[in-house]
Amino acid sequence: MSAKNTPKKEIEKKENLFPLSWMNYKLMIIGFAIIVFGFILMAGGGSTDPNVFNPDIFSFRRITLAPVVVLFGFAFVGYAIMKREKKDN
Repeated sequence: MSAKNTPKKEIEKKENLFPLSWMNYKLMIIGFAIIVFGFILMAGGGSTDPNVFNPDIFSFRRITLAPVVVLFGFAFVGYAIMKREKKDN
C-alpha cells in the first residue's frame, strides 16, 4: 500500500513510536529526586572518633523516615512508567 491508500488510523499509530511520553519522563525525574532525597536523609550520623559511639545512627529519620521515602520514590517511578496519557477520541 502506498501512503495515499493507507487508512488514517494506521498513519496515526506510526506517528507515536516512543513507548513513553514527555510526561512519563518528567514524573520519573521527580521519582528519582524523591529517591535521592531519601538517601540524603539516611546520610550522616558518623563519628570522627572510632572509639566513641554515636546514637544518632538510630534516629527516627534514618531508621524509619528515610527508607519509607525511598520506597515511595521507587513506587512513584513505577507509577510514572506505567502511566498512560488520556487519548481524546
